[in-house]
Amino acid sequence: MSEAERTIRTPDDGTGEAGGTSGAPAAAGDAPDDRAAGRRRVAVLASIAALAYALDLITKLMVVEWLEHEEPIEVFGEWLRLEAVRNGGAAFGIGEALTVVFTLIAAAVIVVIIRLAKRLYSTPWAVALGLLLGGALGNLTDRLFRAPGVLEGHVVDFIAPKYFAVFNLADSAIVCGGILIVLLSFRGLDPDGTVHRD
Repeated sequence: MSEAERTIRTPDDGTGEAGGTSGAPAAAGDAPDDRAAGRRRVAVLASIAALAYALDLITKLMVVEWLEHEEPIEVFGEWLRLEAVRNGGAAFGIGEALTVVFTLIAAAVIVVIIRLAKRLYSTPWAVALGLLLGGALGNLTDRLFRAPGVLEGHVVDFIAPKYFAVFNLADSAIVCGGILIVLLSFRGLDPDGTVHRD
């Protein structure tokens, strides 16, 4: 995307012009205030990721302790149950022979998010990437440390809606983060806080 296609900050704040030379810095991160704002966005990302990761770990520990090898618990009758399931594949148990591949993909996603955080100046993007990071870390932890072994561990799933895949809180965080990223992309908001018009 060329500089002429970018509008600094928001499309209607009256300051952004092609090239970004009217009062706003040409690129996010040039001024001390921008660097401080960037650090705040990274803190938001880290906080969201830590919360999502902690909730996922705690719920999985509880499920393994109390639900595994037990009868499912009905939350809303047959429409929503809590049921401990070990999943070696992706959603719906797809690709159980590719557990190592899913592990490497999760690790790559984490690396990309950490690198992207260096130029993060958008709070909505910080929330979205924090959800993705926390979810990816949660499932990666299972892949690394649960049976049957390192890189091949099966993810603990336990939320079982009728006619749908059994999933966990990490999956929920990833899906919510992904949906938010799609919405932000449709609005033209970039991670560095700029808004582009196609």
